Amino acid sequence: MSPVTIIENAHVITVDQTRRELPGASVMIDGSRIVAVGESPDTLPADAVRVDGSGCVLTPGLVNTHHHLYQWITRGLAADHTLFEWLTTLYPIWAGIDEDAVRAAALGGLTQLALSGCTTTTDHHYVFPAEGGDLLGAEIDAARTIGLRFHPTRGSMDLSEKDGGLPPDSVVQPIDEILTASADAVSRWHDATPDSMLQIALAPCSPFSVTTDLLRESAVLARELGVRMHTHLAESLDENTYCDEHFGCTPLQYMESVGWVGDDVWFAHGIEFDDDEISRLAATSTGVAHCPTSNARLGNRICRTRDLVDAGVPVGLGVDGAASNESCRLLEEAHQAVLMARARGGPTALRTRTAIELATIGGARVLGRAADTGSIEVGKLADLVLWDLSSVAHSGIDDPVAALVLGAIPPVAASWVNGRRIIAEGEMLTVDADVVAADVAREHRRLIAKAG
Repeated sequence: MSPVTIIENAHVITVDQTRRELPGASVMIDGSRIVAVGESPDTLPADAVRVDGSGCVLTPGLVNTHHHLYQWITRGLAADHTLFEWLTTLYPIWAGIDEDAVRAAALGGLTQLALSGCTTTTDHHYVFPAEGGDLLGAEIDAARTIGLRFHPTRGSMDLSEKDGGLPPDSVVQPIDEILTASADAVSRWHDATPDSMLQIALAPCSPFSVTTDLLRESAVLARELGVRMHTHLAESLDENTYCDEHFGCTPLQYMESVGWVGDDVWFAHGIEFDDDEISRLAATSTGVAHCPTSNARLGNRICRTRDLVDAGVPVGLGVDGAASNESCRLLEEAHQAVLMARARGGPTALRTRTAIELATIGGARVLGRAADTGSIEVGKLADLVLWDLSSVAHSGIDDPVAALVLGAIPPVAASWVNGRRIIAEGEMLTVDADVVAADVAREHRRLIAKAG
């Protein structure tokens, strides 16, 4: 077993039920769990690892509720397009992905997430070219290598251009093939235990890339298997128009008609909900992954984050895919969430501490893991990030939460996932980041060449 670790002299932001903040405090890890929070114990095992947190802030690990890791090798393309233009430009390129491309992309994206304070992430993978190989397995292998807690989704598309959807024929699959692959993914990988490092969800892509039958049958299958459900929804005005023209209703009304609301469902983006729909989300505990940077990058409108939070909707933060958010730093999403909310609702629309909550316990709630992670409490999983606030970028900012959310993104002095240290002194311990970067560049060139 690993020796006990104690992180000492840190400003601890617990995000527990009473939202305690403890200056000069200690947190002790034994195995995968937090076993003490507050004062240092009088005695420690002789082999205990002591980490000095002086000048640092310790937070729960950040939780990312929406991503597309395969896009890490297509960053910077279609930089000035609307959502639908962006999709139709990139789908032909994404049609060329394979296991090597996805593994390199996932290693790159997950390394960036880890280095920016993320300890738990989901991924929405929905592009499965016929000759691509085991793409979900490739990113799961990458997550194990990096050491992050991983909630990948078996995504899908079955509505191609010829049938009125956006994706080309080469990246859609028949519904029976999708459902079989979805069930196989859950059987092969899903771990429902309390300290699980890997859980699968089912995730048809969006109302404009899947059929009604696929949505309805995926919901039935997910609930039979006891796994969560995820999709894009209410992201843009184009989507509103599409749903009105094809289904005669709003995106949320359409999803509710096929069984897609409930405490086992979360939607990415959720920008275009009206008052009644926000109330409906709250009443059903349906979650929302707020992705402010991607929303702004694609020129969509501003999410009603304050209204969602006030209504009691489970809300977390997501970086979204790297092709619509080239930086993919989760703390930046907390920063942007505050700015976007205040741009919409004034200077008190979203507090800095609320942003930290969205990035931690809020995301854990969206992913169904709030009982295990998302806060610093005795008995919870040791998913922790130690942020270095000792440099000139943060000196003189008395409020550590303001320093994190409004200041420059600080370096990660150390990070633990499930009690295992994966970052020390700002460097990855599980992979060589330079090798990962070189692999990403190679796979980017190969994919672009394949697309012609």
